[in-house]
Amino acid sequence: MPDIQKENMWLIEGSLAVVAVVAAAVVLRYTRVVMIPFVLAIFIFLLVSPILDFQVIRLKIPRALAVALSLLVVLFIIVVLCVLIVLAVQTIVATIGRYSDSFANLAEKIFGKMDSWGIDLNQDKIVQDLRDNIPKFVTDALSRVFGLVSSLFFVLIFVAFLLAGRNPHAIRSGVYADIDQKVRRYIGTKIAISAVTGLVVWWFLAMVGLQLAGVFGMLAFLLNFIPSIGSIISTLLPIPVAVAQFQNVWFVVLVVSVPGLVQTIIGNVIEPKVMGKGLNLHPVIVLLALSFWGLLWGVAGMFLATPMTATIRIVLMQFDTLKPIGNLLAGHLPGSIDSHAV
Repeated sequence: MPDIQKENMWLIEGSLAVVAVVAAAVVLRYTRVVMIPFVLAIFIFLLVSPILDFQVIRLKIPRALAVALSLLVVLFIIVVLCVLIVLAVQTIVATIGRYSDSFANLAEKIFGKMDSWGIDLNQDKIVQDLRDNIPKFVTDALSRVFGLVSSLFFVLIFVAFLLAGRNPHAIRSGVYADIDQKVRRYIGTKIAISAVTGLVVWWFLAMVGLQLAGVFGMLAFLLNFIPSIGSIISTLLPIPVAVAQFQNVWFVVLVVSVPGLVQTIIGNVIEPKVMGKGLNLHPVIVLLALSFWGLLWGVAGMFLATPMTATIRIVLMQFDTLKPIGNLLAGHLPGSIDSHAV
């Protein structure tokens, strides 16, 4: 009888947990316009807060002035990012007409070859669709990019209030200190590794002579923040431009294989050594987190998925009843380790 009661309690607790997760997901989905900038501001704050602490504690700068200087650093980074995005957009807009014509001409050659094989397709309609839809697709993508840029200034407001409320002299311990240390190290290391990846990809594509090499280098930098999937996407993105520009299969293979090899080496060899233990999340959990947060918040959720999931795991590990879930996020199945392992 006690075992049956224990099982019933376990089922009730599990059901309540599922209901709570679903309810939280609905709330996060509904409030994504505010929550996405707020969460992004928190991670930026974690990166910038050591600058504020250094100014106040080491340099003895007044706290208000230190907050202003730290905010200027964030503003400078956001402005540089916006300038790079605008330059990339201008480059794409300047070349999109030529590439739509190149794709259409390539399609005509392919259809001509298929006609010689006895395969009859509506060539004129497909070619016209290519000419019409490629600019429309790029325009839609660029509108989303500009929406993201505009939200960055909303992020700046949140960062300003977070910096203003920080006390550099406070001694932090416990769960906050754990989140502060691990998430900050992850984000800082990820930025450095992504920057190296983007520069190497840009340098190689420029050496090959691929147009839009700078754009693809910046995309490699940004997409590297999405574990596993981002590097695959950034490797495949230059294919259409390479096909339209070179129309040579060996150049296309070169444009894909070398950046893919670079990202594989950096992501699977260099990054694990630099990260060390990192956030202690199982790769399968990372992929599930990408799917979950991507479903809730779109592309922004995929960028934030890993640090948010790591933060949730750190919080779970503070409660004895929730530690098994935290261990599961690290890839430790129940019974395989001590239930109190971190």
